[in-house]
Amino acid sequence: MAKERTGLPPTGGDSPRPRPTTPASARTGAVTDVVSPDPADTMSDAPPGSDALPGDRAGTASEPPASTPPSGSPAEPAESTPTPGSSAEGAVRRPEGPAREPALVLLARVVAAAAGGVLLYLAFPPLGWWITAPLGITLVVASLYGARPRRAAWLGYLAAAVFLVPTLSWVRTIGDDVWAMLVAVESLFYAGMAALAAPVFRLRWWPLWFAGLWLAMEWARGLVPIGGFPWARLAFSQGESAYTRFAALGGAPLVSFAVVLSGALLAHAVVSHLLPAYAARPARAGAARKVAPVALAVAVPALTLAVPHPGDEGRTVNVGIVQGNVPGRGMYALGDEPAVVLKNHSAETERLAAAVRAGRLPRPDLVVLPENSTDIDPYRDAFARATIDASVKAVGVPTLVGAVVAIGDTERATRSLVWDPVTGPGAHYDKQNLVPFGEYTPFKDIVLALWDRASLVGRQSVPGTRPGDLKMGPVTVGAVNCYEVAYDGTVRGTVRTGASPIVVQTNNASYALSNLPPQQLAMSQIRAVEHNRAVVTAATTGISAYVTPDGKVSWRTRELVADMNVVTVPVRTRETIATRVGALPEWALALMGVAAVGVAVWRGRRQGDRTGKG
Repeated sequence: MAKERTGLPPTGGDSPRPRPTTPASARTGAVTDVVSPDPADTMSDAPPGSDALPGDRAGTASEPPASTPPSGSPAEPAESTPTPGSSAEGAVRRPEGPAREPALVLLARVVAAAAGGVLLYLAFPPLGWWITAPLGITLVVASLYGARPRRAAWLGYLAAAVFLVPTLSWVRTIGDDVWAMLVAVESLFYAGMAALAAPVFRLRWWPLWFAGLWLAMEWARGLVPIGGFPWARLAFSQGESAYTRFAALGGAPLVSFAVVLSGALLAHAVVSHLLPAYAARPARAGAARKVAPVALAVAVPALTLAVPHPGDEGRTVNVGIVQGNVPGRGMYALGDEPAVVLKNHSAETERLAAAVRAGRLPRPDLVVLPENSTDIDPYRDAFARATIDASVKAVGVPTLVGAVVAIGDTERATRSLVWDPVTGPGAHYDKQNLVPFGEYTPFKDIVLALWDRASLVGRQSVPGTRPGDLKMGPVTVGAVNCYEVAYDGTVRGTVRTGASPIVVQTNNASYALSNLPPQQLAMSQIRAVEHNRAVVTAATTGISAYVTPDGKVSWRTRELVADMNVVTVPVRTRETIATRVGALPEWALALMGVAAVGVAVWRGRRQGDRTGKG
């Protein structure tokens, strides 16, 4: 048990009133003396006790609080002196008894968590109100601040579910049950992060450690289960925002980190201002100290002005983009007519060729078709081969065709295939990150026995093993296929070959008019800034687009229309810092957050041992 502080109550009309010595059991949620930290620290606010807001626990304190003599002017509240063995971080004696939180406080937590989830959703396309992302984090953090790990876990789960249900609504195309299961599983990561964050709020500079912990959560989501699901990372809500340029320094992970840090700093200001009696810092803290977290939150995006970004190199290439459209919708987007997707894209390629001959469009150096631009294997079907060859000969330049091709008798590959107008099919890239339950079936025997829809996958796709650098005319393009634009390592591995521009072939036909196509376009914007590359996207039904190396969408199509264009894009080969350092910033920041959890838990146990309650 820590040594008790003693002191006589002050006297005189101008002296502060002594604190009552009523036992904590008589005051539900009462808090005992606060040990003030070093006044030089501006980030040491901590919840009382171990991890609870006031009123979170009711019980009998081990010993009544003692008043302390004033230090300073008579009108100034007394500031206590740390006892031997007390933590310099600021702590409160830990009351005993079960957790009981006032109903209004619990309701406020629930409302803040749900509102935070809504704000996170609003930051993502198609709305794209990027500023609501840090504000959403502010509310989520405020709901977690001071909660015990168990309560923090379900609050985190609630915030995640409210966020992910609308953000991932495009999954409804596959089925409401799949949508619900995906949200349920992904929300577990947020719940785990929130539980781990509960003790971190007791540390100095906790907004920094919380941001690192959030990044660790996003890293884990992109890794497991079955290859991970990196969709809905906060970075992908910042396609064109005040935070976007951080991508050139530390990739998408640093963008997420910066957004969370800003939001957590704002949350620090909120809890310090609204709950001064429950923070380790006494309420008499100066105005500058209260404003500091807000100033730092605003300063975070301002730091992007100092992020170096390579400039133009004076080279350009003309890229033709073809969007052929498909007749069906949803899971049957390709329709019932054989070869209709092939015919649509071949016809649109020939229309582009006619526009070039008529002088309405500049002559392209290469042409890009979408993923799945042919629904028939051109290696095995003579009609498909002849149709593609005729359209490529009409346009007269190397054309990147998206095809699903057979591998043996039971497997397939999603392929980016360079088709030359003279020599025909040549070099290719096979998609590395495959869509579970879309291109292959995990736990195949069990899943096929439980869900008839799983049989729609057909042949099981096999992943490619090499980057997508493909020589086409005057440049080497970096081919990326659809889903894998969300994977940092895949895009980075392709760019490191020196390929430029990045070419994203995508097939969003089953998700047309949902929020998936605009979300995927935002990913291309982040990749453009991250790697100093123009990004050209060709989609079957939209959105096809051209994104400049600074993340601006220079041209785009509407959805569910046939369209084509020729765009002039810069060819850049200089690497950003993010391209060179790779995943190191993500690992370092995530490890920092995880380490903070260990430190917080260790200090909590040590303090408990010293007070005889460990």
